[in-house]
Amino acid sequence: MIVSTGLACALLVGAFLILVMLRVPVAFALGIATIPVVFLDLRLTPFLIMDRMFQSYNSFILLAVPFFLLAANLMNSGKITDKLIELARVLTGWMPGGLGHVNVAVSMLFAGISGSSTADAAGCGKILIPAMTKQGYDARFSVAITACSSVMGVIIPPSILMIVWGGVMSVSVGALFLAGAIPGIMIALALMATVFVYAKVNDYPTAGRPTLCDFWAALKGAWLAVLTPVFVIGGIVGGIVTPTESAIVAAGYSLILGMFVYRTITIRDLGHVLYDTGRFASISLFAIGTASIFGWLLAFYDLPRLIVETLTTLNVSPFTTKLIIAFLFLFFGLFIDAIPTIIILGTVLYPVANAADIHPVAFAIIGIISLAFGLVTPPYGLCLLISAAIADLNVVQVLRDVVIILIPMLAILLLIISFPEIALWLPRMLMPQSMQ
Repeated sequence: MIVSTGLACALLVGAFLILVMLRVPVAFALGIATIPVVFLDLRLTPFLIMDRMFQSYNSFILLAVPFFLLAANLMNSGKITDKLIELARVLTGWMPGGLGHVNVAVSMLFAGISGSSTADAAGCGKILIPAMTKQGYDARFSVAITACSSVMGVIIPPSILMIVWGGVMSVSVGALFLAGAIPGIMIALALMATVFVYAKVNDYPTAGRPTLCDFWAALKGAWLAVLTPVFVIGGIVGGIVTPTESAIVAAGYSLILGMFVYRTITIRDLGHVLYDTGRFASISLFAIGTASIFGWLLAFYDLPRLIVETLTTLNVSPFTTKLIIAFLFLFFGLFIDAIPTIIILGTVLYPVANAADIHPVAFAIIGIISLAFGLVTPPYGLCLLISAAIADLNVVQVLRDVVIILIPMLAILLLIISFPEIALWLPRMLMPQSMQ
């Protein structure tokens, strides 16, 4: 029997949705959902599917994922996050809503090191959420701003999502890193403006005006950690290292800082860090394998071509196409982790973006920013779940504040969709060869 495109898509998507509703982990649900189609279609065999899965792992660039996770875990375990928080406090804590601004600023700093939003939410949230509530900030606001600011971890370079995107769709990771910088800063400014309004309405305190000595002490404690993104991004843009090698540099540098400079990581701590990194990396990489099978089957049954033909028939403008792309990523991000979504939805929509003459880097930034919002929107909302758990609150209790904070962030996304040159300007200036 040869399965038609309609039946194959119905079986794949239907089985996946049923499994997710039954609370089967997404990585397993993606793999199990392919079984009915494989057994029904004579052209497919289990061995072919397994071969496709293992081919997805045969990518040197994917080695960057565990190493960036290792760098983030070393930063958190080595108390380096504390030094970044102190630097953020002297830079922004003097403004109304001081600790709220500190929350946003430290997320920016941490994003430039870890590439992981969940590591940001966990590491910074454990310190800042209790500190904010102790100083009189509403616990719901503290959770919401921590969760929403943590999404910068996958937008501001380096970013694990950008590494996966570049590896899956053969786009320059260096160009993606540069393209994420300006949108990330714009989102940070939008968040700080929101904190300022909250502070004025609720009369939140400042964190105190720092002296020159305070500033010097904070800078002296954190400047070595702040150099990490300079090594990582500068090495890639300068053509000195590959993205994978830059991840190894980040992990090695974090290890040296934690064990020999600050001396906050012991051999026993290192064992726990390596275990946690291996556990989280294996989850991510397994999801990449099963999502690759799912996405390959959708491509095998010509779903991308059908979508392109449909949009061409409807004569949809490039701007409308970008809106549709952003909406689909936003919608899928509500239910599925970002990495599987990139592999499944990204590969399906890539021909659509090409047909609409959307630059591959602009397409990637729109997709990644849209997916980042899924980290703070239920039912998935992993960063929101982590932040709410720290404050011992139910996710429903903080949804109103999350929605308020997300509105200006969505406005930034709409701005990027309308004027993609905002994201493309920096890579075109610094890496023109990768943008052709």
